Amino acid sequence: MKVGVSTACLYPMETKIAVTQLLENGIDLLEIFFNTISEIQNPYILDLDSMLKSFGAQVKSMHPFTSGYEPYLIFTDYVNRYKDSLEFYKNYFTCAQSLGAKILVIHGDRKTAETGISDEEYFEKFGELANIGRQYGVTVAQENVNVFRSQYPDFIRKMKDYLGSNASFVFDIKQAVRAGVDPYEMCEAMGDRLVHIHINDNNAGNDCLLPGAGDVDYQRLFEILKKNSYSGDFMLEVYRCNYDDMAQLVNSYEYVKKIVSEFFGKTDKD
Repeated sequence: MKVGVSTACLYPMETKIAVTQLLENGIDLLEIFFNTISEIQNPYILDLDSMLKSFGAQVKSMHPFTSGYEPYLIFTDYVNRYKDSLEFYKNYFTCAQSLGAKILVIHGDRKTAETGISDEEYFEKFGELANIGRQYGVTVAQENVNVFRSQYPDFIRKMKDYLGSNASFVFDIKQAVRAGVDPYEMCEAMGDRLVHIHINDNNAGNDCLLPGAGDVDYQRLFEILKKNSYSGDFMLEVYRCNYDDMAQLVNSYEYVKKIVSEFFGKTDKD
């Protein structure tokens, strides 16, 4: 169990530069949010891999630049486009394999079962993508995302029941808050199929803040995680407008390491 930082925290900084800044500030576990197709191809991947190895760092998870297009690419009733998209997503899995990343985060579908494919069709398509990812050693994980179908705990529960061990989830605190959902309920809904966490904070006037700057009851959250035997990592993910400089981001990263270590015991690298 470790703590890391997503390059999304530095967006729109170019991905390689964002990775370099995080590495140079002592952060050795990353989620990389790729922003265009050339970034998941060589020589870009080779450059990233060389940088990571020189710092002894690890990429735990990846976020595809096509997240906003997943309703059109994956969760569609147009069969040929769906098949082509499954082939295209192999580019992400190959990239993940090259960098040692174990999780691919997806957003899913904006349409509801009334305006798009049924929930059951959604789950079947997710399951097929997950099965392909598994061949590359990559877990495809559904994130709870505001204005997407996954924003509601009931949908997450239904997905978990339908797919069983083929369901995997990413919990993002800010996304639950933005959706007007109790984040603790969302975390409970994911239960023992939760594999990854985007950690952040919030208060009455702000739905996304650096961890430690808001009112999130991390003790309560950690109790839920412990009850469900969570063994994944904590990836700090906020927006660039949520902090002033790199020192604040690093201080928050150190804060999360401290509270995780205090509750769960020593992290893998303290």
